[in-house]
Amino acid sequence: MQPEIFKAYDIRGIVGRSLTPEVVRAIGRALGALAREHERHAIAIGRDGRLSGPLLAQALSAGIRSAGVAVVDVGMVATPMIYFAAHHLGTGCAVMVTGSHNPPEYNGLKMVIDGTTLSGDAIQELRTRIERGSAERRPHDGTDFAEGSLASVDIASAYFDRISSDVRLARPLTIAVDCGNGIAGAYAPPLFRRLGCEVIELYCDVDGSFPNHHPDPSQPKNLEDLKQRLTRGDCELGLAFDGDGDRLGVVTPAGHIIYPDRQLMLFAADVLQRVPGATIIYDVKSTRNLKPWIERHGGVPLLWKTGHSLIKTKMKEVGAALAGEMSGHMFFGERWYGFDDGLYAGARLLEILSRSADPAALLDALPDAVATPELNLACAEGEPQALIARLQSDTRFPEASEVIRIDGVRVEYADGFGLARASNTTPTIVLRFEADDAAAMKRIQADFRRALEAAKPGVALPF
Repeated sequence: MQPEIFKAYDIRGIVGRSLTPEVVRAIGRALGALAREHERHAIAIGRDGRLSGPLLAQALSAGIRSAGVAVVDVGMVATPMIYFAAHHLGTGCAVMVTGSHNPPEYNGLKMVIDGTTLSGDAIQELRTRIERGSAERRPHDGTDFAEGSLASVDIASAYFDRISSDVRLARPLTIAVDCGNGIAGAYAPPLFRRLGCEVIELYCDVDGSFPNHHPDPSQPKNLEDLKQRLTRGDCELGLAFDGDGDRLGVVTPAGHIIYPDRQLMLFAADVLQRVPGATIIYDVKSTRNLKPWIERHGGVPLLWKTGHSLIKTKMKEVGAALAGEMSGHMFFGERWYGFDDGLYAGARLLEILSRSADPAALLDALPDAVATPELNLACAEGEPQALIARLQSDTRFPEASEVIRIDGVRVEYADGFGLARASNTTPTIVLRFEADDAAAMKRIQADFRRALEAAKPGVALPF
């Protein structure tokens, strides 16, 4: 096994190279053993629409069952539906075979054991368990068990029922939905139609080769087709989803991208009406406008690390009612289960917007700033962490009002912020900048250019 597939909050690698059926079977066996230690005796598994999904899901199932743990296979579903299955079926454990927003040649595993999403040290301990068992030529838990049972369950009806019993639209909306040929295409259109919407579909046929554009709504280039469709003037909103359906992108008919940190403002104002004083979590990539907005609406803002499993762990720790990431993950603790769900977030957004005669005006009125999207600096494997460590320890930002090091380096200024952090999914450094005006943006980026060029002379920066 190649250690680099064990990421900070999931497992991810290139199929046939770092991620093979044999590796996935070994991981499955270790997960089964871990479930048994938590006195859990069944794991729900699912897969997204990637071409390698069926083979890897079969290997995963075989590994889990070899540990004496039953498998409930829910088939080809969006990632949030496997999280839902863990609750609905009472397994408390779930594993999703998904490459999320990575290119088609990737796949991976998102894992929940006994209600907790594995991340950080827990994922590394899983790797150690497998390596120790392999070195000693014994099963990863040291014990042979009778093979666990296998059952197949359709979870879609129960998932739709749960959302439609919770979300009520004040009026029908006409929306365009772009799923980028990801798995959300099989579920988002029927869900939103069930809520009363008229849905115009773009690339909703599931195709793991992603022939039209990559299913990653955090990148503006992947929203161009949706913007073009909205110019016809017959839709009130455009929604976009990533490859496994746990992230949401939003575009207005005028082509304005409502980035997730601004979406979170709308969700926060809504949730805080019912849960005054609630904690609202947002990640280090998010706008600095969130803090005063949340406080003004009676909530407690909390800045935290990027990463779906890291956010979910923090939510449970502090009892947060809502959380969101700049990448598009939204986590509803109020009225939902606390896991990231792009489809449910879309439903909650439509519920709020259906109360307005002009949804686009409501979205455009949210506080905004001069900001960049996520900018990616490609690096060699392992290089991002070393470069960020140098920035954290060696670099000074004299004009900064605060330097936050909980996840990379986020430098706060009186008129904006800059961020550099190592991606936990690909060998890249993620950069983002926000400012009150263009002059402030230029100055903040110059400060970061100086710091990055000192840490890595000759670096070609994406800004």
